[in-house]
Amino acid sequence: MISSVATVPSVRRTLAAELPRHVGERVTVQGWLHRRRTLKSVVFLVLRDRSGLAQAAFTEPFTEPFTEPEAMEHGSEFLFVTGYPMAKRPFYTHPEPGRPQYSNSFDLLFRGLELVTGGQRLHRYEDYLAAFASRGEPAEPYAGYLAAFRHGMPPHGGFALGLERWTARLVGADNIRRVTLFPRDLYRLSP
Repeated sequence: MISSVATVPSVRRTLAAELPRHVGERVTVQGWLHRRRTLKSVVFLVLRDRSGLAQAAFTEPFTEPFTEPEAMEHGSEFLFVTGYPMAKRPFYTHPEPGRPQYSNSFDLLFRGLELVTGGQRLHRYEDYLAAFASRGEPAEPYAGYLAAFRHGMPPHGGFALGLERWTARLVGADNIRRVTLFPRDLYRLSP
């Protein structure tokens, strides 16, 4: 369980679903740490509470949140995050030209929530073999996937869009389940 430092008993807790209404304000959030990623000196935490998920980025130490000042300075609610280390991305991600330790990939945040993840993918058979070798993984389990690359593939990319996340942010839903056709959670697994 994580929470921000709060010594005054009258501090009001803000739920993850309420965060878009408090952009630019200091808030106290509390919940379960769902996921943690580190990118250089920025740590991304995905926090789960009873209202849903919230992603926040912090600089070390965790006393001051990273509040996307560049996006706000330009009047945008969108922020691209680039330059992820190769070790933090899938095996098929293409390295950045001139900086092979970083990936040619991105995340697009909207109002502080990750909406899109994408990037350039490998397209040469030999690059896939090198990627598996560098991670200490055998290529044999991926033989069917690699077959097309053996005969040539044009440079290409891909991305994944969280449509429910986008819709929830657009309409100001208090919970992503309100805009999901068949929402699932700890207590509901089938329609």
